[in-house]
Amino acid sequence: MRTILLLCLSNIFMTYAWYGHLKYAGAKPLWAAILLSWGIAFFEYCLMVPANRLGYRQFTGYQLKIIQEIITLVIFVGFASLVLGEKLRWNYAVSLFFMALAAYFAFAFNKSATTAI
Repeated sequence: MRTILLLCLSNIFMTYAWYGHLKYAGAKPLWAAILLSWGIAFFEYCLMVPANRLGYRQFTGYQLKIIQEIITLVIFVGFASLVLGEKLRWNYAVSLFFMALAAYFAFAFNKSATTAI
C-alpha cells in the first residue's frame, strides 16, 4: 500500500511538472518553464524512486510500470478537468477503459509472473 501511495504522490508532482506550466506559466519564457518543471520533478523523483524500490519486493517491474501508468492517467484526468478545464470526452473514456483492461491482464494471471523472469 505504501508503494501505491508514494506512486500517487509522485504522479501529482509529475503532472504539475509536465503540464502545470500550460496553465500557470504560459506567459513565461520556455527556459523558465523548463527550470520550474525540473524543480517540481525533483520532488517527484524523491517519491518515485522509493516507491519502485519498495514495490519491487511485491510486484514485478512490468507490474510496477503498469500501476504507475494507470495512476498517472487517473491523476491526469482529474488535473485536466480541475486545472485545465478540459472535459473527458467519450473517446478518452474508452481509451482509459482499455488501459484498465490491460491492467487487469497484467495482474489477473500473476501466478506465473514472478517465475517467468
